[in-house]
Amino acid sequence: QVQLVESGGGLVQAGGSLRLSCAASEHTFSNHVMGWFRQAPGKDREFVATISWGTGTTYYADSVKGRFTISRDNAKNTVYLQMNSLKPEDTAVYYCAAKIGFRIATISNEYNFWGQGTQVTVSS
Repeated sequence: QVQLVESGGGLVQAGGSLRLSCAASEHTFSNHVMGWFRQAPGKDREFVATISWGTGTTYYADSVKGRFTISRDNAKNTVYLQMNSLKPEDTAVYYCAAKIGFRIATISNEYNFWGQGTQVTVSS
């Protein structure tokens, strides 16, 4: 069974940091592109970051570039999102997603599997 389980969300003050983790079943993680998306209340789900399987190629949304870092530990079947210099506008439910194949993608419809989400709240 495909499973993605996020953790690490919480409440933090503006300027603070959080690290999100997404643990995946081996079937999900191997040879899959991994991504993070987020959805704020009343808004559409938006792309945050993605990382490829083999080369570790990464790509970020402009809104988080330079503040967030996506990484993966293939031995642990885990992908991380290190979030620094957090802003109130980063408040959202953050979702981990997996995409079959090797090409990174920023469109949510291209991802095949999703976690349940973890809440991140940044206070001003």
